[in-house]
Amino acid sequence: MVSEPEAQDKHDKPGEATAGDASPAMVKEIQLTFRTTKRPDKRLRTIAKMRRGVLIFLLINVVVIGFLLHSVWTLLTLLVVDGSQDAILAAELPSPKAGKSSNRPDIIPKIIHQTYANDSIPEVWKGAQKSCKELHKDFEYKFWTDKKARDFIYTEYPWFLDTFDSYPYNIQRADVIRYFILAHYGGIYIDLDDGCNRRLDPMLGYPAWVRRTVPTGISNDVMGAVPNHPFFTRTIHELAKYNRNWILPYITVMASTGPLFLSVMWRHYTNSKPPLGEEVKIMFPPESYGHTWSFFTHHKGDSWHQADVQFIFWVSMTTLIQTKGLEF
Repeated sequence: MVSEPEAQDKHDKPGEATAGDASPAMVKEIQLTFRTTKRPDKRLRTIAKMRRGVLIFLLINVVVIGFLLHSVWTLLTLLVVDGSQDAILAAELPSPKAGKSSNRPDIIPKIIHQTYANDSIPEVWKGAQKSCKELHKDFEYKFWTDKKARDFIYTEYPWFLDTFDSYPYNIQRADVIRYFILAHYGGIYIDLDDGCNRRLDPMLGYPAWVRRTVPTGISNDVMGAVPNHPFFTRTIHELAKYNRNWILPYITVMASTGPLFLSVMWRHYTNSKPPLGEEVKIMFPPESYGHTWSFFTHHKGDSWHQADVQFIFWVSMTTLIQTKGLEF
């Protein structure tokens, strides 16, 4: 048996108080201490969750920005790539009075293509048309009305007819027919508002060529190519994919069939590193217009432009003035 004093000694040992001996204040203090020791773990977990959320948010933004840059990368490269590596140099062209250069055989057919809605060409363009025909009497001359153009697509490229008919603006059909006829027949396409200043024989020695525009890209107003040149065959097969409505008529035309579309096709094609003999040569402005040795003269045109293009030109001029610090 344990004596009463011994039992009392067991309860009196320090640090061995029982639950029954704890006061309410002591219990509360113990509970508070327990909760306090748990709080740092909760805070750490909350911080970790916030960091994961921020990381996911940043990753999503990186993916979105990457996608947008990929989508517009070709357009951005047009600001810095001018085609000088494929330039037709003035030194390799004969003078206007010398005739054709002798070091390159003719590979482009002697065909001049022009287009208009019907056979009634406006008076303002008749002089330009006449200059090209009279300087090239030994060339075949093909004039494409809207009806002839649609009949050609219907007969030779029926897979494109639905897209051809779906274009909301006639200028889009006028754009695409020039790509198709160059891919099919080869030759030289010339807009009706471009006159000829000299014979085009020197340009027959290149497999394909287009005209450089300022400040960026290439134009589709004058172009030449051999039949079935891969640049134009590739271009006609990309047209349906780019058939989108961009609300503003000018942007819609430019981006779906016009010079902006062709510039994008040109960048894609040059990025594919075409072999020698399949390159696209670039005619720069001095060889295009404005000099006695230039190939073309420019006349009033662009009648398809609407009010939206006036706004775009105004924005462009305003930006130029602000950038260059010009004053009227």
